[in-house]
Amino acid sequence: MKRIVLLMAIVLPFVFISCSEDEEKNEPVNASIEHEFVDLGLPSGTLWATCNIGADAPEEYGAYFAWGETTRKDIYTWETYKWCKGSYSTMTKYCTDSNNGTVDGKRELDPEDDAAYVCWGASWRMPTTEQQKELIEKCTWEPKTLKGVNGRLVTGPNGKTLFFPAAGYYEDGLLHDAGSSCSCWSRSCYTSNMISNHDYSACDIGFYSDDLCYLNGKYHLRYYGHSVRAVRASNN
Repeated sequence: MKRIVLLMAIVLPFVFISCSEDEEKNEPVNASIEHEFVDLGLPSGTLWATCNIGADAPEEYGAYFAWGETTRKDIYTWETYKWCKGSYSTMTKYCTDSNNGTVDGKRELDPEDDAAYVCWGASWRMPTTEQQKELIEKCTWEPKTLKGVNGRLVTGPNGKTLFFPAAGYYEDGLLHDAGSSCSCWSRSCYTSNMISNHDYSACDIGFYSDDLCYLNGKYHLRYYGHSVRAVRASNN
């Protein structure tokens, strides 16, 4: 009996830690550890996480999430997307046009649908489009390879930096463009108040192989599996 207790005491800490490190699907990323952030000297005071959710270092890709979902999964399609009935015209939440589904008028994620809030705790959120826009307008972006991983180095007004790895994105069960592109969700979806009415798409920030950075550069469908880079308020 003593041997069993001793064995559990040795094994359990490693089981607990692995929750935030393994690549199993359909599991939330463990929120019990502290996550580092950096103050870039931005006018808003926004503090950005130093790595993606699901990663332990800036160069790691981390987890991939469909917009408005809070767990990883194997297949990213309309059929597996939580907030529709199998197609882009049957949205069940975050919809502003009846042509796209059931209208609720919501444009930003509720906390319970925010991967940063759910995975890392109440101090964290997915960024707004305004916070992502500030990151582009107030910082410099340049190509960078960190520990063999391609990405972009983002330098803030105060000289401090972030690294975004070229993690690519998931569609269906395949990882696309890893090593050449990056897409990180915001907590806002496209609506009729923006460029055009695309409730079935969501806003993001990132880069392609031939661009330094973009804000909402393409209409990225909500079921895509993208990275999430979290933010927190300066007073938290």
